[in-house]
Formats: sequence, structure tokens, C-alpha cells
Amino acid sequence: MLGLLVLVLAALGGPYARRTEGGRGQANGGTPQRDSCLFFDHSHVLWTSVLSRYVKDGFVDYAGLKKAGEADLRSDLDALESVCRDHYQAWSREQQLAYWINAYNAYTVWLILDHYPLPSIRKIGLIPRAAFRQHFIRLERLRGRALSLNDIEHEILRKEFAEPRIHFAIVCASKGCPVLRSEASPAADLEGQLEEAARNFVRDTAKNRFESSTRTLHLSPIFQWFRADFERGGVTLSEVVARYADEGIAAALRAGEIGIEFSDYDWSLNGR
Repeated sequence: MLGLLVLVLAALGGPYARRTEGGRGQANGGTPQRDSCLFFDHSHVLWTSVLSRYVKDGFVDYAGLKKAGEADLRSDLDALESVCRDHYQAWSREQQLAYWINAYNAYTVWLILDHYPLPSIRKIGLIPRAAFRQHFIRLERLRGRALSLNDIEHEILRKEFAEPRIHFAIVCASKGCPVLRSEASPAADLEGQLEEAARNFVRDTAKNRFESSTRTLHLSPIFQWFRADFERGGVTLSEVVARYADEGIAAALRAGEIGIEFSDYDWSLNGR
């Protein structure tokens, strides 16, 4: 069944097919040299170059990127795919975590480009959330097989790092997601970026809205879906939100004076 699926994807010209042409789909059409895994740019300059040109206020110019920036994005993915397991294992935790956050976001954009134009990532595939199950991420040198976006989020970021703030940093190409930054997440400043991402997300009234008439805080369903992640270690969801909310809401949450409900998720494309 898996083999049949791969053949179908290749026939459709999807991301799996495009990125396996010429061996490993390198920008120059060749197979990377073994020494290419010895160096990796932990500042993620290539990804920042793409983001700075095509992302503004969290919205992505997918049309412009597809027209003029796709090769630059491909170069960034080539760099991600050049990483070898033994070198990765020698990295710091921050370097590893930054790698996966940037990889998730870059590959999500690549997936959208491969199907653009479209109104939502949910329109990719024939079954619900099919886009997140596609094994199009060619990281065999690092993980021994091709990965899906679900693999990165659930099997690696959530299980291996147990860092709940990744839910404020990885972006699934939807308006309900956290805002996609116009720069990469470099390992050297990852802690600061994660704190900033958490604060910006919690205070984003498009995703988390306080209704004064009912004394209710309507939170993004991200807090509902991953509540166990946020409450790991015995903290409550109210305590987590209060840590990043503005002063008035934070005080009311700590005092138990407002209730929490969860809103709907906006799956429309984060394009412009």
C-alpha cells in the first residue's frame, strides 16, 4: 500500500516526486558530498533570507515566493537535509530544537508552494489532515527515513524535547496558527524567541479574546488540543496563560475570577 502511494504521489508531481529527482533533489541536481554534513549554519541565514523577503506581519506572499524565491527555499531545505545523525547528536539542545522548529516551518511553506494556489492546507489530500501525514521530508541521513510534518511535531518536538512553547513557534500555514516570523529561530537566541512567541500569541486578540460581559477568556483551541503539554509538571492552564497575558487578565486568572472557553480554529491560508 505504501509503495502504491509513493507511485501515485510521484505521478501527480507532488513534493515527493519533485524532491527525489536527481538523487536527493539538490539545487545543483547532484548528490551531496559526505563532508557536507560537517558544517551546519545554526543561525539559519538561508531561511531568514526567504522569510525576510516574503513574510510580513505573519502573512506569506506565496505567489511571489513561488515565482522568484522557490530556489532559495530549496537551498535551505538542502542544507537541512545534509545533516548527519552523528553530527546532530553532538549539537546542543538549543541547536537541535531550533533545527526542528525551522524545519517544520520551512517544509510547511514548501508543501504549500507545491499545491499553490489553494485556500487552506486542509485542501491538500483526500482525507482529513492528509497534508500533515505526507512523508515528503527527506531526512534519511538524520532519521533514517522520510518524515511527515506530524512526525516532526508529535514524535520529535513534543516527545523528545517536551517543550510546550513549540506550539507558539511552529506554523501550519493557517491564520489560526502562531504568526510566522520574518526571521528564522537561531539557536543562539532561541530561549528569548520562545518567550516572545508565547507572549505574542497569548496577547493576540485574533486568537485569544476576553469577553468582559461574561468574564470569559476565549482561548485558541491550541490550548485545548495540547493541554497536557502545557500542564506538564503540575501547572494549570490558567497559570500558563497568566504568565504571558497582560497584567489585568493575568491577575484575574490567578484569582479565579474569569472562566475559560475554547474558540474555533481558522484554517484559512496565512497568505497575502
